Amino acid sequence: MRSVFWKVLRRGAALLATGFCIPALAAPQLETLRLPPGFRIEVLTDQVPNARGMTLGDFADGRGVVYVGSRNAGKVYGVEIDKGRATRVRTLASGLEQPVGVAYRDGSLFVSVVSRIVALDGVGRGLDKPPVPRELNVRFPSETHHGWKFIAFGPDGWLYVPVGAPCNICEPDERRYANIQRVRADGSGAEVVARGVRNTVGFDWNPADGSLWFTDNGRDMLGDELPSDELNRVGKSSEHFGYPYCHQGDIPDPEFGAKRACKDFTPPVAKLGAHVAALGMRFYTGRMFPAAYRNNIFIAEHGSWNRSRKSGYRIVRVEVDQAGKALRQEVFAEGWLQVDPGGQERVWGRPADVLVLPDGSLLISDDQAGAIYRVSYGGGA
Repeated sequence: MRSVFWKVLRRGAALLATGFCIPALAAPQLETLRLPPGFRIEVLTDQVPNARGMTLGDFADGRGVVYVGSRNAGKVYGVEIDKGRATRVRTLASGLEQPVGVAYRDGSLFVSVVSRIVALDGVGRGLDKPPVPRELNVRFPSETHHGWKFIAFGPDGWLYVPVGAPCNICEPDERRYANIQRVRADGSGAEVVARGVRNTVGFDWNPADGSLWFTDNGRDMLGDELPSDELNRVGKSSEHFGYPYCHQGDIPDPEFGAKRACKDFTPPVAKLGAHVAALGMRFYTGRMFPAAYRNNIFIAEHGSWNRSRKSGYRIVRVEVDQAGKALRQEVFAEGWLQVDPGGQERVWGRPADVLVLPDGSLLISDDQAGAIYRVSYGGGA
C-alpha cells in the first residue's frame, strides 16, 4: 500500500510540473461508449475538472488552444492541442462564479460570470502568464438559479448571452429574464434577440443561412414524460418561444397557460425528450465525418436529475435540411449511463458541450468525469 501511495504521489508531482492536475480517481470508462461504425472516441484529456462550455482559440497547422469553462469548479482552462493530442492544460482563471461560458475573439477570451462578462485580454499570446480578467461594461441579473451562461460570438460580431428564468416556473420580466440577448464586444448596446426561453445552455448558427438555433430545457415537476426539451430556430428578432405559458409548442402550463395560447408562440423545430437536459450544440462544419453528417447538429444531453428512470446522458445527432427543418434525430454516442440486468442505473459521466476542431474531429466535454473526449472517423488524425 505504501509503495502505491508513493507512486501516485510521484506521478502527481510530475504532472503538476507540466501544468496538469493530479488525475481524478474515477477514470473515464471508454469501453462502455457506443458510436456508429467507423467512429472512434478517445480521451483528449481528463485534467479539466467540471469541464463545461468550450471555444476554439487560434489554430494553425493542427496546433492551437481550446478554452474550457466550468460551473462548480469556478475555473477557466486552456488546453493546448497538437494534431489531435492534448499536450498541456493550464488554469487561466479561478475563483469565478459559475464561469460556464467562454468565447474567443481577436486574442481575447470572454467568460460568463453570472451577472457579468469578463475578458482575458491577450490570452491568445500564451498561457504561461494569463492576464487579469477585465469586466465588460454590462450587467445581468445576479440570481444563480439558471444564472450560468453559455456565450458565443455570432456571425454579426456581437456576443450572444442568454439569461435564464430565475425559477422552475414563474412569470419574470421578459426584458430581463428568460431570453437571449446580444451585446457588442465592449458590452454596450444590449438588446433582446429571443424571448420566452426558459434556460438555454447551448446555441449555434446554421452555416447554410446564418440563422440562430438553440436548445432549451423544459420545466420540471410535470411528471416523467412532460415537457420535452426543445431545439429552436430564431427566424426574426425578439421572437417568443413560449415560456412560461406554453411548453414544447403544444402543452399549456397548468399555472400560466390560460393567459396566452400556444398558437401565439414559435414552436420548436424538434422535441428532444423530457428531462434529457439538452445543453451544448454545434452544427458539424468539418470534413472528417462522412458527407451525410455535414451541417447536422450534435447535441450534448447532460441527463435528467429527477426522473424516476434516467434519460439523456448521450450525444444526439439531428439532421437538418436546407429549409431549416429537422428531418430526423438519432443517438450518436451513448454509454455514460449504464443499466445492469437488474435495472440498476449507474452514471459515470455527463456530456455538457460539443465542439468541432479544425481537423473535423468532434470534442465532447464531460463535467462529471472532468474530461474532454475526441471523436474521429476512419482512423483520421
